[in-house]
Amino acid sequence: MRAWILGFAATVLAGCAGGAGRTGFVAVPGGRIWYHEAGGGRSIPLLVIHGGPGGRSCRLAAFDRLGRERRVVRYDQLGTGRSDRPVDTTLWRLPRFVEEIDSLRRRLGLVEVHLLGQSWGGAVAAEYALTRPNSGVRSLILASPLLSTPRWMADARILRAALPAELQRTLDRHEAAGTIDHPEYVAATDSFYARHLSRRQPAWTPPECEGVTGNDSVYRYMWGPTEFNATGTLLSYDRSDRLGELRLPVLLVTGEFDEARPATVGEFARSIPGARFEVIEGSGHATAIDRPDRVTRVVADFLREVESR
Repeated sequence: MRAWILGFAATVLAGCAGGAGRTGFVAVPGGRIWYHEAGGGRSIPLLVIHGGPGGRSCRLAAFDRLGRERRVVRYDQLGTGRSDRPVDTTLWRLPRFVEEIDSLRRRLGLVEVHLLGQSWGGAVAAEYALTRPNSGVRSLILASPLLSTPRWMADARILRAALPAELQRTLDRHEAAGTIDHPEYVAATDSFYARHLSRRQPAWTPPECEGVTGNDSVYRYMWGPTEFNATGTLLSYDRSDRLGELRLPVLLVTGEFDEARPATVGEFARSIPGARFEVIEGSGHATAIDRPDRVTRVVADFLREVESR
């Protein structure tokens, strides 16, 4: 692992790329990560962790609106979005992604913070809470979270079995032949995604994402070629047996049609003492895109409840 490089950040005033707010870079192991900070209310700040791996924080820009009550910080993980893109694969490890949160909190003065992790970001947020139990994290929001790859793959098999028979045959045929880049396979994959990733059709991307790309190399290295075909370094990832160790307020959220199936996420919630569970109706995995008003309201209500205790 490369040495820590601390103490550097560049802050830019509102009006720069990434939407209204303050943006800058923070040094982390391996390079610099880009962050966006909105709002400045007096309530405890919210730190938002995007999915992927290799995703983009701009897809969670809906949570910026919570800045009416608190600082809302989102950032692009190393290797993707506006952050630096090193090619050293030894950097793509869960503990190093967890360390990014330490770097951000030190630089931005986030003494107390709420953590929100979406999808793969849920794995990062849960790992942070489990490994740093007395670090000033006031609550944990796990949105459509990856908490167990074996469970994720089991859910994927259930959802694939509900696809039209011809789509199932197409997926099976090309996976067996190793031709997953074939247009037929890509089209069948897109049909799965339209059902379970985002229900908003035609596909929509937040304006904050204009000119911002993810990193498919990181995604394939850590996860695999598709959402339902894990082959990467996260293949054996599983924290489902440790969720009962969480001793802070926890909200779990998932979409009605989410690939993080409500039945599974609800089971995760029941294993966490006092956890709250919400299903976002009419949404797939991308709740912040499919139903931004609903999911941000659920999160805002939860944060107010936590802070009123």
